[in-house]
Amino acid sequence: MPSDRRRFLCRSMLLAAGLASPVATLAALPSPAPLRRALPGGRETLPVIGMGTADTFNVGTEPGERAPLAEVMALLLQTPGPVIDTAPSYGSAEAVTGDLLLDASARARVFLATKISASAANAPAQWAQSLRDLRSENVDLLQVHNLIDWRDNLRFIRQLKEHGKTRYTGITHYREDAHEALAQIVRSERVDFVQLNYSVAERNAERTLLPLCQERGVAVLVNRPFQDGRLFRAVKDRPLPPWAGEIDCDSWGQLFLKFIVSHPAVTAAIPATSKPRNMRDNLGAGLGRMPDARQRERIAALLA
Repeated sequence: MPSDRRRFLCRSMLLAAGLASPVATLAALPSPAPLRRALPGGRETLPVIGMGTADTFNVGTEPGERAPLAEVMALLLQTPGPVIDTAPSYGSAEAVTGDLLLDASARARVFLATKISASAANAPAQWAQSLRDLRSENVDLLQVHNLIDWRDNLRFIRQLKEHGKTRYTGITHYREDAHEALAQIVRSERVDFVQLNYSVAERNAERTLLPLCQERGVAVLVNRPFQDGRLFRAVKDRPLPPWAGEIDCDSWGQLFLKFIVSHPAVTAAIPATSKPRNMRDNLGAGLGRMPDARQRERIAALLA
């Protein structure tokens, strides 16, 4: 599709979602303000609920595909500076993200994270394409995806950081069997972020990796907070426990997310969704009271 037509369609959908209109009256998030966590060095903070784009933003250019994502983006942007995490290996997700941010004039309003998911030899070409797709001259965080050629790719990312193309460096994985490798890198290298899988039913990160990141001042992004929907299937047809109201949870999703972001080492969780209803629910997990240690174990016991 020609770029001008693609931009026209995106802008039309954003206007419909209220994201690109200067006079739009978006529904305000409830008070108090969402919880935020400080980044290494304390120079800035991030909301504890951000957004991933794996699978959900891998869509085409048709209005019916883009319109729900424009609304999801509009909801996310009600909170200043949220994380949007994407990757070149997520199909069209980078390009969709770039289109929506451009037409909303919202690039400066998000903490944009992407990844190098190619071999070291192909990393420069992949990075150049990511910038074109994201319609940006830089990103806030550039990560080595799933530890692919991590030594060389981390070196490349550091060079980009020196040239102002990224502000932070990171490494990622989505499986528990990679946690020891992530921990070894945190011990031996200086990285700003680690992205890892962690949930109420996958708690391996609590043993070593999360305390290590906290000790060394490394920010943590959490992927797969719902284990790709497995947690919801595990509680299907079960009522939310009455005591969930003690920590201001209205849904199972909020209960699962609050378990994650209440860990002091976690900077932000990045659940992916293409549904505005789910985005609203996810954002609610950053509000209100958070579980203490006893309440966290009470949540975990529900999935035992």
